[in-house]
Amino acid sequence: MKVEPRVVYSQSGLDARVAAMGRAISRDFAGKDLDVVILVENGFVFGADLVRAIKIPVVCHFVRSELRDIEMAGYARREVFFSRAPVLKGRNVLLVDTLLRTGITLDFLVKRIQETAPRSLRIAVLVDAPSDRRVDLKPDYFGFAGASNQLVGYGLADRQGHYRNLSFVGSLKGSSSVRSVRGKGIKAGRRVSGSR
Repeated sequence: MKVEPRVVYSQSGLDARVAAMGRAISRDFAGKDLDVVILVENGFVFGADLVRAIKIPVVCHFVRSELRDIEMAGYARREVFFSRAPVLKGRNVLLVDTLLRTGITLDFLVKRIQETAPRSLRIAVLVDAPSDRRVDLKPDYFGFAGASNQLVGYGLADRQGHYRNLSFVGSLKGSSSVRSVRGKGIKAGRRVSGSR
């Protein structure tokens, strides 16, 4: 039996933050084309809404990630594999995912995209959870900052793949320590590479 998630970010709250992020991105890239790379597994709902909120020319690309347990030289380890990343030489790139937690998967993809020599590369996430970060990676744009035991909805799933279709972001267990970040919080962190 599925647990009913507790609402952390309502649909109206999500709509407002995504619209604000779209305005900030449109302003920062005014007069330029933007290539948006969306991580499909968690980012498809947020990415679709964010792309519609961006009011400059956009080209969309979609990348799938997969974690695999492999054994090499007698040692078991987990590796991240991606579908073919787009070649974005000389392009302004925005990498989009819904949740930035440990940053490991996104960091691998950032490095792969950087190998194609984009003009600039920035990251946009709906929820940034910096207390869980295991690599030095910060989003350039984020809607909310905080942490939770397990967030679901709005494209995010539990371990069985449920809840992606919820129109809100919810927490399945424990008390959540999330907060909404306003104003300047929409754009934060450093550029990952290059300049606009």
